[in-house]
Amino acid sequence: MSAETVGLIGVLIFLILIMLKMPISFAMALVGFIGFSYLTNPSTAFRMVAQDLYSNFSSYSLSVIAMFTWMGFLAFHSGIGANLYNLAYKWIGHLPGGLAIATQAACAVFGAVCGSNTATAATMGAIALPEMRKYNYDLSMATAGIAAGGVLGILIPPSVILIVYGMATEQSIGSLFIAGIIPGILLMLLYMGVVFFLASRNPELAPRGPKASWGERFNLLGTGLTDIIIVACLSIGGLFAGWFTPTEAGAVGAAGVLIVALLKKRLNWESFNKSVMDTTRTTAMIMLMVAGAVVFGRFIAISRIPFELAQWAGNMPLPPLAIMCIILLIYLGLGCFIDALAMVLLTIPIFYPVVVNTLGYDPIWFGVVIVLVVSMGVITPPVGMNVYVIKGVAPDVPLEQIFKSIWPFLAAQVVCLILLMAIPEIATFLPNLLAK
Repeated sequence: MSAETVGLIGVLIFLILIMLKMPISFAMALVGFIGFSYLTNPSTAFRMVAQDLYSNFSSYSLSVIAMFTWMGFLAFHSGIGANLYNLAYKWIGHLPGGLAIATQAACAVFGAVCGSNTATAATMGAIALPEMRKYNYDLSMATAGIAAGGVLGILIPPSVILIVYGMATEQSIGSLFIAGIIPGILLMLLYMGVVFFLASRNPELAPRGPKASWGERFNLLGTGLTDIIIVACLSIGGLFAGWFTPTEAGAVGAAGVLIVALLKKRLNWESFNKSVMDTTRTTAMIMLMVAGAVVFGRFIAISRIPFELAQWAGNMPLPPLAIMCIILLIYLGLGCFIDALAMVLLTIPIFYPVVVNTLGYDPIWFGVVIVLVVSMGVITPPVGMNVYVIKGVAPDVPLEQIFKSIWPFLAAQVVCLILLMAIPEIATFLPNLLAK
């Protein structure tokens, strides 16, 4: 068999293993090792695995994952999200769908400290859903809105997926973070527009909350934003200014959240221990996926699939935009079955050379587009991780009702993607401006 045929068979076996419920990281590692052994020999494959895993996991830059993950879980367990939600609610809770609009704003701001879609969805679900129940919100729309809002946690920096993309493609993590700001804000505004439109058409879906006085709003403005301003200035602001490397920024951010939580007596030993345990589990899961992706990526590279795909794309009688649309449709299809992080690690070795080297697209822009596209998978069936997180918070809401109400929010993501495709400067403007 040709190397390309072996590669395609390997991909097919990988998908079968996933459908058989094998953990994605193990499936990637197993198929990658066996395929690499077949195309070379077992001793070469063993050396490749040992050298690549050691060089990757001994890399100082990889610790950025643990630092930003801990920063997010500290913010989650210390209750910073509650302050953000109360602030957003007091300012815009009286509008049509005001509680749901406030939830989107809180998701965006919490995402600026967290970097995880599931943590953002879980935090806002625990805080916002009881309030929406209190004001008789339609639970299907409420849960769908929170699940969609969790996506902002991986688009607005810091983002674990952008970190992994930057390491896999050797792109500047700082530039990727900066590039995600405007698209993240744009998606938040589109989500708010969806809620406002639905609530205006049918007020019973989202009754208005009481209007807070200006005094209440400004009183919360100081206390509600202090934590986030401190953390953002210490972590992301320092990264943008060039004071810290990404790893240092994550460490400073985690330390900042820890100090703020301790000073304000929001963190006890139990919540601190939970943040460490959750960080350990999440980091280990990501590390295993990276390990599996490294081995699988070597196999894919030696099978020559990326080179053949690049040649095929270059010879297609279609403009680069049309080819890019085909690639994005492939991502959308895969997103229905594969976890977002795993999909990025799996597909980057295949599509990155095509998009950047053959089609000539900006790698920073492509990183933001990839995050937006794979984020659609976390709210669509059958994987839909955010939806399952919200189902855990609201067990009385049928899963099919949440998925049914998610489509208007998914449409907002599609609109955001179209705007990014039509106007790449939405993602590249800030990185290019700061690079001058």
